[in-house]
Amino acid sequence: MPLTDTAVKQAKPKDKTYRLSDEKGMYLEVTPKGQKYWRMKYRFGGQERRLAIGVYPTVSLKKARQIREQARQHLLDGIDPSALKQAQKLANASASEHSFKVVALEWFSKQKPNWSENHWTKVERMMSKDLFPHLGTRALNEITPPELLAVLRKIESRGALESAKRTKQLAGQIFRYGVATGRCERDPAQDLTGALANPIKQHRSAVTDPKLVGPLLNALDGYQGTVVVNAALRLAPLTFVRPGELRTARWAEIDFDKTEWRYYVTKTKSEHIVPLCKQAIGILKELRPLTCKSEYVFPSARTLSRPMSDNAVLSAMRRMGITKEEMCGHGFRAMARTILDEELHFRPDWIEHQLAHAVKDVHGRAYNRTAHLPERKKMMQAWADYLDSLKAQAANNNVIVANFS
Repeated sequence: MPLTDTAVKQAKPKDKTYRLSDEKGMYLEVTPKGQKYWRMKYRFGGQERRLAIGVYPTVSLKKARQIREQARQHLLDGIDPSALKQAQKLANASASEHSFKVVALEWFSKQKPNWSENHWTKVERMMSKDLFPHLGTRALNEITPPELLAVLRKIESRGALESAKRTKQLAGQIFRYGVATGRCERDPAQDLTGALANPIKQHRSAVTDPKLVGPLLNALDGYQGTVVVNAALRLAPLTFVRPGELRTARWAEIDFDKTEWRYYVTKTKSEHIVPLCKQAIGILKELRPLTCKSEYVFPSARTLSRPMSDNAVLSAMRRMGITKEEMCGHGFRAMARTILDEELHFRPDWIEHQLAHAVKDVHGRAYNRTAHLPERKKMMQAWADYLDSLKAQAANNNVIVANFS
């Protein structure tokens, strides 16, 4: 007699496992602990076998009977339902191991040690926000160019054209890693060349006119916020390093005897040397008694265990009335590059070395980090002295009109 929902629900555990038969080989197995399992007894190849259908109540009586009928159809087709189930389980496990998310996270874990915290945080955000929700569970080798393009179009629809371009590049790196590790055969991102809208290239804002540099620097010197941010604002134009490199500077990297700051540049994967002028050394010596208990030269206002935020200098400039159209954190690099070349006439390769750019010789080989170091030391001191002269001119006469306050 076939089972009923009531009979299945009211089946109580006993001292030993027992069975309640339904029909067509299916039965409910009840254990002493009260678990209830659906099973199906059948014969295949002359041997009696069992098919595990599911666990009650997750699999209801109605659902169990549907699975039983599918199994019976497989038997009529000459297919062992238990072997088929095992094959499907293995296929699903293999698909999971080869999913976009699994491969992406594996690639990310290998790249992360070589990146700055700021960079890997951005990459992680792009993956979790834009790629994983749409492609995460998909098998890597099944993702097509149109499918990837649809994901990128969603980013474009937000007006984030540059982000769409970078996400495409990121996806391409993941797919190429998949090719290298045998998880897919090709990179579908390669087929999307020209498919995305080109973002309008906007140059970072910077003050490069010497007439405006003096008023800007005087405004920075007069910042009334924290001592740490004030020091960073004054040191930024003297060193013209990248904002992330400035805020994460460590005391262990500063050599007061050699008047040098040495640190590793993630972007070029090389050590960089910043000769410190007298003015920079003076700022650091003022700051050292205040922040020497932290490993960071410019620690966070909240905790000494972290550097100040990447928006600290930028926010300070905005509070002082220096707009984003006038100056940004990278602007000091453009300022130095332009004026050192056009006004002070230093050699372009010295300037590029000091900007920590990847400079190569005529044979395509990268120059050593210490290349032209004596000349660069003189250049950095000349640069600081020139900035002082511009500040003095701006302070001693009122001919120059600027918007900095």
